[in-house]
Amino acid sequence: MPQGHAVIQDYLKTLESAPGVYRMLDSESRVLYVGKARNLKARVSSYARPTGHSGRIARMISETASMMFLTTRTETEALLLEQNLIKQLKPKFNVLLRDDKSFPNILVTHDHPFPMIKKHRGAKREKGAYYGPFASAGAVNRTLNQLQKVFQLRNCSDPMFESRTRPCLLHQIKRCSAPCVGKVSAEEYAESVRDAERFLSGKSTNIQEKLAAEMQEASEAMEFEQAAALRDRIRALTQVQTAQGINPRNVSEADVIALHLENGQACVQVFFIRAGQNWGNRDFYPRTGEGAEAPEVLEAFIGQFYDDKDPPRQILLSHPLEDPELMAEALGEKRGRKVEILVPLRGEKAEIVEGAARNARESLARRMSESATQTKLLKGLAEAFDLDAPPARIEVYDNSHIQGTNAVGGMIVSGPEGFLKNQYRKFNIRGDDLTPGDDFGMMKEVLTRRITRLLKEDPDRSKGLWPDLLLIDGGAGQVSAVAEILREQGAEDIPMVGVAKGIDRDAGKEEFHRPGQRPFALRHNDPVLYFVQRLRDEAHRFAIGTHRARRSKAISANPLDDIPGVGAARKRALLAHFGSAKAVSRANLADLKAVEGVSAGLAQKVYDFFHEKG
Repeated sequence: MPQGHAVIQDYLKTLESAPGVYRMLDSESRVLYVGKARNLKARVSSYARPTGHSGRIARMISETASMMFLTTRTETEALLLEQNLIKQLKPKFNVLLRDDKSFPNILVTHDHPFPMIKKHRGAKREKGAYYGPFASAGAVNRTLNQLQKVFQLRNCSDPMFESRTRPCLLHQIKRCSAPCVGKVSAEEYAESVRDAERFLSGKSTNIQEKLAAEMQEASEAMEFEQAAALRDRIRALTQVQTAQGINPRNVSEADVIALHLENGQACVQVFFIRAGQNWGNRDFYPRTGEGAEAPEVLEAFIGQFYDDKDPPRQILLSHPLEDPELMAEALGEKRGRKVEILVPLRGEKAEIVEGAARNARESLARRMSESATQTKLLKGLAEAFDLDAPPARIEVYDNSHIQGTNAVGGMIVSGPEGFLKNQYRKFNIRGDDLTPGDDFGMMKEVLTRRITRLLKEDPDRSKGLWPDLLLIDGGAGQVSAVAEILREQGAEDIPMVGVAKGIDRDAGKEEFHRPGQRPFALRHNDPVLYFVQRLRDEAHRFAIGTHRARRSKAISANPLDDIPGVGAARKRALLAHFGSAKAVSRANLADLKAVEGVSAGLAQKVYDFFHEKG
């Protein structure tokens, strides 16, 4: 099949001078690149020239065997479509944002007489005011911890609130005003909620002045205990502001995005400034599409980063974009109001961007150093286990259970860039015919499900989803069982090693088992041994954590959740009336009908549910 600029030249005869998106494909119809253009014909003609391209673009053109086109009404539409396709298709020569998790927010609920304050991540379906984004769960937790000291708002669930008969520990340590048992009036609590929302909106100065005045009044009235409590609240509020570090005077709402490029690798630092406060920062390491320049990297990052997030009023950049007006227009359409994109050169904004750029530079240096060490370890691992090449993807499996109950399997993934936590997977063991505690049976179920999924998602092994090495926590028996599973699934060519504890189960005395070969050990101080230990310990940690979460959920499960028609409000009413789910299960039909908000039909459903269970 012909490839290169001559193939691209043929498409010019039929192309329109309209905005749109184009895709460049290789001889096996894999997408090499997705791009957008104000004028498709003009943009594609630039690729039809045999010379004058950068090394990256020349390689891309040389591999192009066909193209696909989609026209749009405007260039803005083309930009949005381009970024969606890049995230979906992950082309080889495009810049790709690889870590795109949602960011947590603080939620102040508005659907209860005594609102609660809590961390929230995901879709904003609950009624209330959302404040964020925060860079990490840690940043949210630190802020919530201090806000509890200052405003003493509840963080318990509604059912727990309704069922309390005395204050909980949080009230005793002055973190909650105990509205559940009437320790504070609705008016006083509502004022605290308003103060908390003022603070999260950047109006903290007024709150401090108000608390200081109240402290002075309490002191003059010789109510020293009340004055001391107010002093502690002022101190906690100051600690929140101090912990936030950068608190710009003239920037109320902005994302600061700084890029550092070095040796074909990129780090992007994002600082979140909301309500005049710094709510943390996060670093990203986008794939640079085999050598893209700073404007293209930043444009791709911004387009993909805000694909599922609301952009702020201002975006402060370290480098200019090729077409900042187009990006601002696209983000403004998404947000529903104007978004400003700036590259500040002087003043406070420039100082903030420089701080973010310094963070990006230092983060990339650390990552490159860690990557060099990781590369050396993977090479040593290949030599120790007789692999053809250093593994690009290692999958490590472990099981966790207590006498067979709440059994889970865990899979962690590691590669040249370290642990790939967004690719970890958990497996709730479903086999009804398994004997409790049957580790072989559990591992068989986990591996069978994993290989089945791989055969479905990447049958020709072209997407890089298949492991280059499997590590199993176990000895000869586990290795034999896994080898049989791989043979049954037609995946016996995947290298696999079992890691057994060894003599006295001491770390450092591990034995390694491979199918059909004698077990062996590595020397006690071998860095590769420490590397394998870290991989095994990470798999063990992940499996245990997943098991504990499942067990905790099972312990706290409420049978009322399984009754059709019983939602949160009716569940609250039933628990408030009877005191517990157990009491609900013992209630007769007449008592159930007497509950406010529970109709006769629903009462019959509840009664029948527990009657059939009994």
